[in-house]
Amino acid sequence: MTTIPLIPFDAENLLDWVSFTDALAQGHDLPKAEIGDTFLYRGSDTLLSRAAWIDGLGMAVKSATIFPGNKDQGKPNVNGGVSLYSDSDGTMEAIVDFHLVTKWKTAGDSLLAARRLARPDATRILLVGAGAVAQSLHAAYSAVFPNARFTVWSRTRASAEALVADLPGVAIADDLETAVRNAEIIGSATMATEPLIKGAWLQPGQHLDLIGAYRPDMREVDDEALQSARLFVDNFDTTIGHIGEIKTPLESGAITRDHIIADFYDLAAFKRGSADEITICKNGGGAHLDLMTSRYILDRWRAAQ
Repeated sequence: MTTIPLIPFDAENLLDWVSFTDALAQGHDLPKAEIGDTFLYRGSDTLLSRAAWIDGLGMAVKSATIFPGNKDQGKPNVNGGVSLYSDSDGTMEAIVDFHLVTKWKTAGDSLLAARRLARPDATRILLVGAGAVAQSLHAAYSAVFPNARFTVWSRTRASAEALVADLPGVAIADDLETAVRNAEIIGSATMATEPLIKGAWLQPGQHLDLIGAYRPDMREVDDEALQSARLFVDNFDTTIGHIGEIKTPLESGAITRDHIIADFYDLAAFKRGSADEITICKNGGGAHLDLMTSRYILDRWRAAQ
């Protein structure tokens, strides 16, 4: 019987952000993924399974358990794993650590956009929000913008201080407006339900990666920000009609469908135009990205054996 590899979190030592985002780009050259999600509930506990099948890449099922009560026991609220299957015969190829896939998928998704839309010589990067995603963004951006100086803003200074303790050299911003005005790249990963970042603060040449909003009632930027920018999304299917950042202004008429230029299935359109333009890319995630990420991780793991 063939042993199925269990790829742990520490396999990330085999990964690098540039080759990973190249792999994401290549994944979008393949036929568009078929995707299916299921949710099961028991009180406040949830089992979420997200499945994707890409012809030529294989199949993946990412299962997540969300148990809010775990925090009272000192355990992670979210756990799970990704089962990866062969495209040729459907056999299981690996089980990959859930947190490893999620970390690299989330930050890599936005880094792919930043590599194409942000100024390549950017040196001032602002992280809005100080959670785990901010740490991942710091690592991802650092790989492509090696001379960048980072600043973090958080609603609570304690969370910003905790992040800076793990990332020496990162400065803390006390005023969000000033920090936004001074940044060249802004990566926002918050749980905001009302816009935090105002279009009136944005400056020519800036690029924004919007990561945090994932529900219909969540937004990180206001209508003016979207109207003033060339707007992109990672995937039309996971953003339009699903995420407040895009859904709400479309419904209100603040923007039209034509305002959204392209998603990753048309990466050739992800180009900077004028040096003075503002660009925004909304990260919507999706099981197809979990599949692309898991395949990349397995390929690197196999190469190292």
